Amino acid sequence: MYSEVTKSIKISVDPTFMEDQSEPEDFHFVWAYHIRIENQGDDTVQLLRRHWHITDSQGRIHEVRGEGVVGEQPVLEPGESFEYTSGTPLATPSGFMVGSYQMIDGEGASFSVSVPAFSLDSPHDLKLVN
Repeated sequence: MYSEVTKSIKISVDPTFMEDQSEPEDFHFVWAYHIRIENQGDDTVQLLRRHWHITDSQGRIHEVRGEGVVGEQPVLEPGESFEYTSGTPLATPSGFMVGSYQMIDGEGASFSVSVPAFSLDSPHDLKLVN
């Protein structure tokens, strides 16, 4: 589990390799990631947009930008949380993701919340020790 707090918003990420959706012989590897967004502050906030940097083990970066998450722009009152699961494919057996959410507070002020970098590992990645 990976966690980070920005401006009283805690983001926790739990990635899982999806063997049943992956086809290693065709260089197709799939991960699901479960995210929990917790409002630990005193103000109501809303998630408006997401931005991801997805990097495979060969250093290729894929950027994703979009409205909300899984089709929603959740509003979180103080103490509330929102959870969702999404996924990403890679052409390599490992990589990592890092991102951010653009949010607004009750006054309409915009701010960015960091999503911690998290590792996308599979049992198909060979690690050599010298």
